[in-house]
Amino acid sequence: MSLLIVGLSHESADLALLERIGLQERPGESISARLLASVDVGEFLVLTTCNRVEVVAAVDRFHGAVNDIATALAEVSGRQEETLRGSLYVHYDDRAVHHLFSLACGLRSMALGEPQVLGQLRQALARAQDAGTVAGQLNPLLQHALRVGKRAHAETELDSVAKSLVHLGLHELAVPDLQRARVLVVGAGAMSGVAAATLARAGVAELCVVARDPAKASALAARHHGRSVPWSRLAEQLGAVDLVVTCTGATEPVIDVADLSRPRERRHDGSLPDLAILDLALPCDVDPRVGDLPGIRRCGLADLHARRVMQDDSSPVVREVEDLVTGEVAAYLTERRAHEVAPTVAALRAQAGALVQEEMARLEQRLPEMDEAARAEVRRSVSRVVDKLLHTPTVRVKEKHAQDQAEDYARVLRELFDLDPRDAVAVTTPPALGPDGVR
Repeated sequence: MSLLIVGLSHESADLALLERIGLQERPGESISARLLASVDVGEFLVLTTCNRVEVVAAVDRFHGAVNDIATALAEVSGRQEETLRGSLYVHYDDRAVHHLFSLACGLRSMALGEPQVLGQLRQALARAQDAGTVAGQLNPLLQHALRVGKRAHAETELDSVAKSLVHLGLHELAVPDLQRARVLVVGAGAMSGVAAATLARAGVAELCVVARDPAKASALAARHHGRSVPWSRLAEQLGAVDLVVTCTGATEPVIDVADLSRPRERRHDGSLPDLAILDLALPCDVDPRVGDLPGIRRCGLADLHARRVMQDDSSPVVREVEDLVTGEVAAYLTERRAHEVAPTVAALRAQAGALVQEEMARLEQRLPEMDEAARAEVRRSVSRVVDKLLHTPTVRVKEKHAQDQAEDYARVLRELFDLDPRDAVAVTTPPALGPDGVR
């Protein structure tokens, strides 16, 4: 099988298209259902985030698999497949490995180096494992990608230059004094958690959380010494804060013009501050027309996407992470080539072992009077002869592996000895997962 990645992201498609996919209910499940019926796609994982949807797959046929994945993506996007293809990116084998490792490090994110994508990839893997769409083919690759992402954040200074979407949005909104700001976080998911943590570290004057799930809202607020209010009081809270950060999973706006039409509360000093709104949801949580209201500034993902080119992706730290990715890609490909030829070597030795057993059984029938000590000595002698005959082919496989020629040499061995690698027990069952989802 070969590795294939097909997807859409902020790098290849307009956000309106990604928003249409986000409007679908459980788009990842819809894509999975379609791919389960594909004869060309074996194992697969579907990764969906607010600005990305892509399929990582082990495939039998390149063109057939690309067509099936493109069809599945077209269905959830509501676009004709011919129209959608111009927005798709396709990576195959080595390039796919490089893309996946870069993605795990945050190098493909809208906010360069953001760590959230690593958790999103881990969650996508867990879902695929539970659904049985990822097993021995993709597991090693995806586990390796998670390790590369962890290395990038642990062994480089990536976190010192990485900015989350929350950081970028706050910078874009240019809130003058966060320490005096009264802040409302709408939603209690992963991105809302990042927002609450970021704002708490900034020392905001007041932090309030509102979400449809009151238990999650209360827990998130308690973690950051804030308070929570019921969802029914959302519109009321909008008039009492200086900054709103929102990221829910709603398929339509949860804040519209009418919600912001009521008079705003003044600060303790009598001033009437502007309202800044950071909308990190896709589809949008806040009606874009809100930004036209006097005294209100709104920043959404489209604004951040338009300004991504302003990020410094040529810094020494980024180059260091890119070098790490390059080294890890080489290490993975080397390991994979070794794994690919292992069944041939195992089959060769299994065939030789079977021949030894067969000849010993024939000898015992012809010489039944031979005692056990003599039989053991003959067996050792025959086994030594076989080992010596297999020594050179085995060494040559290792040498060819170092020269990236192992698969060609293994093919010759299979033809010369009439081997079927499927007869050997290759090491294809992945090790058990640890508590954090990584081996």
